[in-house]
Amino acid sequence: MLLLCNYYVTYRCNAYCEFCHFAVHENFKNTPHASLGDFKSNVKQLAELGVKFIDLTGGEPLLNPHIAEMAGYARSLKMQTSITTNTLLYPKFADALKGKVNLLHFSLDSPDREEHDKIRKVKCYDKVFESIEIAKSIGEFPDILFTVTNETYRKLPRMHEIAIKHDLILLVNPVFSYFGNPGLNDEALDFIEEYVDGKSNIYLNKGFIKLRRNGGNDIDKPTCKAVSRVIVISPENEIILPCYHFGKETIKIDKPIKEIRNSGKIKYYKSMEGKFDFCQGCTVNCYFEPSFAFPFNQYGIASLPSKFKYGYTKLIKQKIKKIVNGN
Repeated sequence: MLLLCNYYVTYRCNAYCEFCHFAVHENFKNTPHASLGDFKSNVKQLAELGVKFIDLTGGEPLLNPHIAEMAGYARSLKMQTSITTNTLLYPKFADALKGKVNLLHFSLDSPDREEHDKIRKVKCYDKVFESIEIAKSIGEFPDILFTVTNETYRKLPRMHEIAIKHDLILLVNPVFSYFGNPGLNDEALDFIEEYVDGKSNIYLNKGFIKLRRNGGNDIDKPTCKAVSRVIVISPENEIILPCYHFGKETIKIDKPIKEIRNSGKIKYYKSMEGKFDFCQGCTVNCYFEPSFAFPFNQYGIASLPSKFKYGYTKLIKQKIKKIVNGN
C-alpha cells in the first residue's frame, strides 16, 4: 500500500551542505525543475492510488517557481504536505505558501552562526530566524530541523533552547549513512537518546535510533519497504527505483502510474526491497519512517510515543494561536 511520495521538485540547491550532495555536483546545477503540469497529473493519480503524504523535496524545493501552487494542489487533494527549506527563499514565498504546508521545516545545523554557515557554505543562519518570525506572524507553525552529525550532536541542548525560546518544536534528524557519510557513532546515539527523554518541544523518532543500534537494514531480514510504501518521482518525470539514494533504474512516466505500478519491473523491485547488497546497513530516514508503519514491528513500536507527543503538541499550539487571534 502506497503511503508516501517523495517528489523531487528540483535537484538544484543554493547551499553546499557538508552532509549533502546536491549542490557539490556540477551536474545538478542546470537540471530542470519539475513541471507544474506533470506534477498535477502525477499527484492526482497518486491521490487516487491512496497516497496520503507528499514530501516536496530537492535540492532546495523553494527554487521551483511553482512550489506554492504545487503544495496547494496537493492539499486540495487532501494530502498531507511537507517541505524542508534552508529558508533563503522563504521570505519571498511565505505568503504564497501560507496554509498549504502541513509540516514546514526550517533547517538549522548549529546554534552558532559561524558553524551553521560553515556547514551550509552560505550565509543563511540569520535568514532562518527572519523566516521564523515571518512564519509565526502569518500564523504558520514551522519546526526547526536539526540534522545531527558526529560533529554537532553535543550542541543539542543549545538547539533545544532555541526551539523553546521561539516556542517551536525541534526535530532531531539523525544523519544517515550514504554517499560516503558514516552516519552517527554510538556515543552520539547515547547522548541524543538520553537528552531527549522526557523533554518537551523536541521530537526524535526512536525507531531511527533503534534501527541504527541494530546495524541498519538487514538484507536477510529486511525492514525496508521503499518500493511498496513509497514512490519517488524525479524532476525529469521519472519513477526512481528502488529509492533515490541508491537509485539503480528509472521509469519514465509516459503512461498511467497505476499501470506502471503493476508492471513486472515494479514487482521485481518490490520482491527485492531491502535485499540488494547496497541495502545492507541502510538507515535512510526517508524510507524507513513509512517502512515502520505496516506490518507493525519493533521500530514502529519504538516510534509511537514520540509521534503521539509531536502530533499533540502541534495541535495544542495551533489551537492556542487561533484563540489568541480570535479565530
